[in-house]
Amino acid sequence: MARFDRYMLSQLMVLFGFFSLVLVMVYWINRAVVLFDQLIANGQSAVVFLEFTALSLPSVVKLALPLAAFASAIYVTNRMTSESEMVAVQATGYSSFRIARPVLYFGLIVMLLMSALTHFLMPLSTARLDIRRIEISQNMTARLLTEGQFIEPTEGVTFYIREITPAGELLDIFLSDLRNPDSQVTYTAAQAYLVKTENDAQLVMINGLAQTLRPKDNKLFTTTFEDFSYNIGGFLQVAPRTGRNAYELSTPELLAATPQVQAETGETRGRLIALAHDRFAQSFLSVVAALIGFSALMVGGFSRFGVWRQIVGAIVLIILVKFTETVGLNIARGNPALWFAAYLPTVIGLVLAWLLLFISTRPNLFKRKPQSEAAA
Repeated sequence: MARFDRYMLSQLMVLFGFFSLVLVMVYWINRAVVLFDQLIANGQSAVVFLEFTALSLPSVVKLALPLAAFASAIYVTNRMTSESEMVAVQATGYSSFRIARPVLYFGLIVMLLMSALTHFLMPLSTARLDIRRIEISQNMTARLLTEGQFIEPTEGVTFYIREITPAGELLDIFLSDLRNPDSQVTYTAAQAYLVKTENDAQLVMINGLAQTLRPKDNKLFTTTFEDFSYNIGGFLQVAPRTGRNAYELSTPELLAATPQVQAETGETRGRLIALAHDRFAQSFLSVVAALIGFSALMVGGFSRFGVWRQIVGAIVLIILVKFTETVGLNIARGNPALWFAAYLPTVIGLVLAWLLLFISTRPNLFKRKPQSEAAA
C-alpha cells in the first residue's frame, strides 16, 4: 500500500473509532433508558438491566457503523481539502479515482465488521435476549414481590405488600379480586408466604379477613381466617417459547428457507430469503456510505464559504440510498425470485459514487464554454 493510502486510511480509522463511540453511546443510552423503565420499575436487579443492555449492543452497533463510516469520510476529506493536502496529492498526478482507493479499503474494513455483526453476533444476541425476556416474564418474585406498591398482575386483580422480611415473610397483605362482577373479594392478612410448586404457586395468608361484596343486592360478607391458600399461578401464565423468530436464524438457514423453518418462524419463503440478502446488503452499504461521503466532497472547486453544499448533497444522497433500500427489500420479500432487489441500494450507491468521482475529474464538464471558443 502506498504511503498516502496508509496515511489517509489511518486518519479514517481514527475518526471512525471516534464517531462510532459517540453514536453507539447515544443510541445505547436511549435504549438503556427504555430498558430501565421496563426492568428496574418491574423489580428487576441492576445485573439483569446490565445483561439486557449488553445483549442489545450488537443491534445498536449495527445502526452506528455505517453512519460513522459516512461521517468519518466527510470529516477527513473536508480536513484534507481545507489544509491543502488534497491539492498537493492531486498535483502529483493522482486522480479522484486513485485518491478514493484508501476510502475503498476503509469501506471494506467496515464491511467486514458489519458482516460479523449481522451474520453472527446479532442472531446470537437476539436469541439470547428472547430467552431472557421469557424467563423474566415468568419470574414471580420480580412481578409480585414488590414492597410498598400497588401492582396489577392481571386485569381486575390488585396486590400490595407493605414489607418483605429477610426470611421471605410477607407482612400486611392486600389482595383485591374484581374479576367476577357478581362477587368481588378483598383479602387482607397480617402475614403471608409464597409457596412455589412445580407448575403452580400458592399465596398462603395467615390471620386475615376475606370481604365478599355482591353488587347485585349490595351486601357485604366478611370471613376471618387463621390461614387461607390463594392460587396465584394463573396470574403468571406466560406463553411458552414455541420456536425461533426469523432474526434468530443463521444466514444459511434463511437462504434455505425450508418448510420446517417457515413453520417454525411463521414467515413466508420470500421474507426469509429477503432477510438473508438484506444482511449482505447491510454490510455492502458501509462501502457505499464511505465512498459517497468522500466523492461528494471531491466535486466542486475551492470556495471561501466552505463545502457545506457538498455535505448537504452527500446527506441527500444517503437518504436516497436508504429509501431505495426499503423499496428493494419490499420487492425481494414479495417474490423470492427477485432476491437481487435487496442489493438495489448498493448498486445505486456505487453508481452515484462513480458519477461523482467522474465529475470531479472533469471540473469543466458542466461549465458553459465561452462564445468565442464555441464559435471557433
